[in-house]
Amino acid sequence: MPARLWEPVQLSVAGVWSVFYDANLPDLRVLAIAGALALFLGAGIALVERRVATIYRRSPPHVRTRPLAPRVIMEATRGVFAGPVTITVLIPAHNEQATLPGTLASLMQQSRRPDRIIVVADNCTDRTVEFAHAAGVEVHETVGNTEKKGGALNQVLRVLLPGQKDNDVVMVMDADTTLDQGFLDAAENSFEWDRALMAVGGLFYGEEGHGLIGQFQRNEYVRYSREIARRRGRVFVLTGTASIFRPVALRAIAAARGRQIPGRTGDVYDTAALTEDNELTIALKSLGGLMISPPGCTVVTELMPSWRTLWQQRLRWQRGALENLGAYGVTPQTIRYWAQQLGIGYSVIGLSTYLLLIIVMLVSMDSWVWFPFWLGVGVIFAVERVVTVWKGGWRARLLALTVFPELFFDLVLDVVFVKGILDITRGRRATWTHLARTETPETAGRS
Repeated sequence: MPARLWEPVQLSVAGVWSVFYDANLPDLRVLAIAGALALFLGAGIALVERRVATIYRRSPPHVRTRPLAPRVIMEATRGVFAGPVTITVLIPAHNEQATLPGTLASLMQQSRRPDRIIVVADNCTDRTVEFAHAAGVEVHETVGNTEKKGGALNQVLRVLLPGQKDNDVVMVMDADTTLDQGFLDAAENSFEWDRALMAVGGLFYGEEGHGLIGQFQRNEYVRYSREIARRRGRVFVLTGTASIFRPVALRAIAAARGRQIPGRTGDVYDTAALTEDNELTIALKSLGGLMISPPGCTVVTELMPSWRTLWQQRLRWQRGALENLGAYGVTPQTIRYWAQQLGIGYSVIGLSTYLLLIIVMLVSMDSWVWFPFWLGVGVIFAVERVVTVWKGGWRARLLALTVFPELFFDLVLDVVFVKGILDITRGRRATWTHLARTETPETAGRS
């Protein structure tokens, strides 16, 4: 018999359940079996991930040269003054008349204003181009583009990049994003301080509204930003909401496509990728590029207003991440991303099994046995959930404290993960959806 810390205590909850507090220490044999089962399931997930990887094209197993490595860049630029930092902003926009004015306003209100703003109007059928001209910014209308956001950006970058010097940085931001006032100032300081820095990414937070589903997403984004801050700005993904690049980095990527990294030679963005920002991050890292997300570079981005749109967005993200990893294979630059996918796969099994056992116990038992050891683990988990969203305000803290609603949200994301793997293994074609926004009072007044 395992050692006891104290005798069990019985209580009644609402006259329905008899609850026992039992302090039995976990049996070592049970823990060993659980650990072995976890390893077995983890190995199964790894085999599935490998199957997914083999379906998609791969880059060469080793990138022989890393032209963007800090040592290479520092040597090439030693004693060379490339001029002051200038910032050109590219805003890809497909029917964004509802959100574009707010995005442009946030750029005009920057403490360090951009030197040039170009709205990349891609097959627009609304008044996006008209609103951009009215705001006094440049407009580049795509010609015959059928490759979504990546294709639109490739068109304008082919024209723009040849005339950019090393310090003439290029920012790409979504048309539904607003920058905090000091974003460009913080980014400029980062590029001036470190000439080996190839890219600066934004830390994104969710917009207000959209009820409970909006709060789920805001909590998720707050936790991500906190994790990046703890990593001292080292990024996982250069977010498409707002990221800034040195021209030398974008030119190196375009030159390496089709040889060292996936894609067509001459394209900055791989138009075969569902998640172009994730793919571009891996491309930069594969070529040795240094990138950070400084604490002063924060943005507010749109949230998905319904479970349907959230499902579509996350399925695209998940499939895109898996396909990108399959394209690059296992390299020193992708190891961390593979580990993250394996962790998600294991969480699918762990979380779903946990919730299923809770439901089975509630339905089939008239007594509920609590073990102080596991209660302590649960308390630590709940505290961690609250602490990690503390900056999100009282609503974020309250939602985190309840624990189970967020576990349900995590379960939904796990189902998305499984759906993404199934779609890939069955060869189903992925789709890219656009969230149509209704007009705001500001834009409606211009009609």
